[in-house]
Amino acid sequence: MGKTRSKETATLLVSCPDQQGLVAKIANFIYSNGGNIIHADHHTDLEAGLFLSRIEWQLEGFNLPKDLIDAAFGAIALPLKATWQLHFSDTIPRLAIWVSKQDHCLYDLLWRIRAKELKAEAVLIISNHQDLAPVAQQFGIEYHYIPITKENKAEQEAKQIEILKKAHIDLVILAKYMQVLSPQFIQQIPNIINIHHSFLPAFVGAKPYHQAYSRGVKIIGATGHYVTQDLDAGPIIDQDVVRISHRDTVADLIRKGKDLEKIVLSRAVRLHLQQRVLVYGNKTVVFG
Repeated sequence: MGKTRSKETATLLVSCPDQQGLVAKIANFIYSNGGNIIHADHHTDLEAGLFLSRIEWQLEGFNLPKDLIDAAFGAIALPLKATWQLHFSDTIPRLAIWVSKQDHCLYDLLWRIRAKELKAEAVLIISNHQDLAPVAQQFGIEYHYIPITKENKAEQEAKQIEILKKAHIDLVILAKYMQVLSPQFIQQIPNIINIHHSFLPAFVGAKPYHQAYSRGVKIIGATGHYVTQDLDAGPIIDQDVVRISHRDTVADLIRKGKDLEKIVLSRAVRLHLQQRVLVYGNKTVVFG
């Protein structure tokens, strides 16, 4: 039997001003170092004058050690005024899942991680309520109960940041965490994904599905997006909708909405974990 090829790969996400020869320069960097490209996807935003690219190659047979790839690519990228990220497939991202009282998105993420559908480790759960502590116990995950009030918000966010940094968390997922994060928090924790209960822009305030029902909407939706200092206005990763009829009750809308929230959040998280999302400005390119 022939030798099985290693499945370990490296992925570059690149953004730079559009100019001639970019695809050739990036591909030649990999080819000249003995790499075998297995996925390549490129997009040019003509209005912004930007070239955006995702390129993945096998590390078996690649001549550069992993710790030298970033600097070597920098010699090519810097003259192009490029920004880039380098990721390796054998790195297992460490996740913190944040919740309040609703459990549907939490359970969905934990089952997908356990089934290895999402390649990540759920390291800890943070909540402003104690209701979902039994779920953390069921899955053997640390649970941090950190209640939030207007008076203690700054102090409690400082605790949350300390917990995240001590655990070396790579991604925070707001899985129906019903609190607004402060700009100071968001500045310190760069990778945060939120699930929003509507196809943004949305019904604001409490009981969105009741509002939707009273308006007789024909579709409801969910949006997975990165969190920025502009509330519910961060770069969108994934969205979806489901049709509603006059026969649907409020309970039907809530059930359909929860199903949609689970699917959209898991897709957004998966796309992020697979390094398929490139943010520029307040937009994203999501590579297939």
